[in-house]
Amino acid sequence: MQKSSPEASQGKDTGRRSRVDLTGLIDVVIALAVIVGAWQAFFWLDLRYHWLGPYSQLLFPSPMTTLATFERLISTGMLPTAVYTTGYRLAAGFALAMLLGVIVGIVMVKFRRFGKTMASFALGLQSFPSIAWVPFAILIIGISDYGVLFVMVMSSAFSVMLSTYSGLRNIPPIYMKAAKSMGARRLSLLLGVMIPAATPSLITGMRQAWSFSWHAVIGAEVVMISVGGLGGILYFGEEFIRMDQVLACMITIFVIGFAVDRLIFFRLERRVRSKWGLAS
Repeated sequence: MQKSSPEASQGKDTGRRSRVDLTGLIDVVIALAVIVGAWQAFFWLDLRYHWLGPYSQLLFPSPMTTLATFERLISTGMLPTAVYTTGYRLAAGFALAMLLGVIVGIVMVKFRRFGKTMASFALGLQSFPSIAWVPFAILIIGISDYGVLFVMVMSSAFSVMLSTYSGLRNIPPIYMKAAKSMGARRLSLLLGVMIPAATPSLITGMRQAWSFSWHAVIGAEVVMISVGGLGGILYFGEEFIRMDQVLACMITIFVIGFAVDRLIFFRLERRVRSKWGLAS
């Protein structure tokens, strides 16, 4: 019986992944078409029956009106500037939250009493809404980029911390015994065995931290309007009753978050699951 070569198997896997990616893209396009169609249908029905009262067109603009607002925000430079401002804050805050969460999670595993106590505190602090940290940031740090970063780190670091702690504690003991029998000690044991074994849990923590970071940065920018960003566009859209501007900003937030999740976290998780033999 002739066996397939590794190159042929790799080619089949690549082709299968390409088909899965194409199918996923088609599903996304269909879902967006359904959403936009339902949006337009509701707008037409509201024009006829005035469900939202005399200010229906102001409170619920059509997709075409929102698209025109997109073009205005882009042509004036407001949207690109806001995306850049929010983007670098998001990247910096997410990186700090990951670094702090992983380090503290490793320390929690190393010192068990500290780990048990901190796990309970972290779980309680994780339940705080991100907006609750804004008064602390304003009073202690001030209305600045550092204040926004503080809110982001406090909102998302605990998720990474708990994921790291849980992932490292749930490593099968046989891995540690085998590594120690082959001479692995301390740093090599941590970097070569523990962290790779806990990678699936770490990726879950990363995705949660990314979501929490988005919540935190937008909430902080809405309250600290002088720092600008996408939250500033949301705030002024609400203040001047520009629902088309609010919807345009919300769609921008959704598109960026969805794109980063699909292009980075989803692919990273799929690669890890495939390496661990967890993918179907």
